[in-house]
Amino acid sequence: MAELVPRVVAEYPHDPAAFTQGLLWHDGRLYESTGQYGASSLRRVDLETGTVELRHDLPENLFGEGLERVGDRLVQLTWHGQVARVYALDSLELIEELPYTGEGWGLCFDQVDLVRSDGTASLTFHDAGSLAPLKSLQVAVAGMPLPYLNELECIDGLIYANVLEVDSIVEIDPTSGRVTARIDASSLRSAEWGSAAGALNGIAYRPETGTFLITGKNWPKLFEVVFVPRG
Repeated sequence: MAELVPRVVAEYPHDPAAFTQGLLWHDGRLYESTGQYGASSLRRVDLETGTVELRHDLPENLFGEGLERVGDRLVQLTWHGQVARVYALDSLELIEELPYTGEGWGLCFDQVDLVRSDGTASLTFHDAGSLAPLKSLQVAVAGMPLPYLNELECIDGLIYANVLEVDSIVEIDPTSGRVTARIDASSLRSAEWGSAAGALNGIAYRPETGTFLITGKNWPKLFEVVFVPRG
């Protein structure tokens, strides 16, 4: 298993009131799902300034979680709500809600299926249109299950996942479930942020630059990074 670290290529401001649960980059724009009951939202954010350009607030009884794009729609999970909210990409207007069973944590799209995490070592693959469950995948390191998988990003045939509360990201083979690399991102956290800054939780891939955008719950910064060998 490869041991990697992030090398920062740029830093951007991030709303410290945003309890980040999902992060997505598409066509030059940043989209963000935030959590907490009574404060959950879907946002389109200007990367350079951190300014929220568009915002859709969720009902108080729903806790926003993972976020992904399928075509011209955005799909946002909810934590215990067992419903995914589907929005128009251009306006963030709600189109429909799709039910699923279990907790919603992270979400990514492998260009065929949507992949959902639920805080365990299991990933569930869903039909991208209906969210019907298709199969599950057990994720393991050296044969041992790896729990607390959170925010997801599907890139080039691999799945990247935040591991809750340890400021690390793992690279997963979606065929075997084997963790092929671990990225120690603890260097991104500043002691100056204090206890207000929560877990690392936000991965978005920027294909035009080959970089990753990373932030966390209530972090005041968002980082653009590449993953390099520890050394």
